[in-house]
Amino acid sequence: MTPVRRIAVVIPARDEERTLDACLSSVEAAADRVGVPVDVVLVLDACTDRSAEIADRHPQVRTASVAFSNVGRSRAHGVELALAASAADGLWLAFTDADSTVPRNWLAEHLRAAARADAYIGAVVPVLDDLDPVRRTVWLDSHPPGATLGHVHGANLGMRASAYRAAGGVAPLDTAEDVDLAERLRRSGAVVLSSEREPVITSARLAGRAPRGYAGYLDALAVEAG
Repeated sequence: MTPVRRIAVVIPARDEERTLDACLSSVEAAADRVGVPVDVVLVLDACTDRSAEIADRHPQVRTASVAFSNVGRSRAHGVELALAASAADGLWLAFTDADSTVPRNWLAEHLRAAARADAYIGAVVPVLDDLDPVRRTVWLDSHPPGATLGHVHGANLGMRASAYRAAGGVAPLDTAEDVDLAERLRRSGAVVLSSEREPVITSARLAGRAPRGYAGYLDALAVEAG
């Protein structure tokens, strides 16, 4: 495998003023734990809140404002900005979401995967204390060790820039653009590694930005409880 010489973290955001500062701070902390340069690209998509003001508190973060109202286009735009600033050879793309926080060893885990794979599918866990007792019980009962392996989340997804290009990039989908990309990575012949190590913590809200996204899944846990 070609050694990773640089990482670009791409974060789409739409009206995430409540969680954005914590997200960016966690990514910066993770960047400090690896021995390669890390660029952070934040794509503010049709934001009407204070997200841009909050992003200004993080001068090392490259921020772009767009009006796509589409997470697939936002994520793809962030990648193109990253590729314009750095050669694709040796570049690792790491995705997370603005309603999430990453652990300190998150990027170190991505680099560990990059030593053996072209792409990495990581685990995501909601803020369990923010779930009501019924949904929290259902989530815990349905998530023994290994349960999240292979489940694709844009909040914890990574790949070589070369693999990203070979797969055709992120499609302009308003939801499940991450799942679609992972499927095309596999079809293109990329070596894909899944792990539950260093999971990303994501919002437990029940009404999300993307239709039929993770918030909808959490909301439906009450139905599973009967």
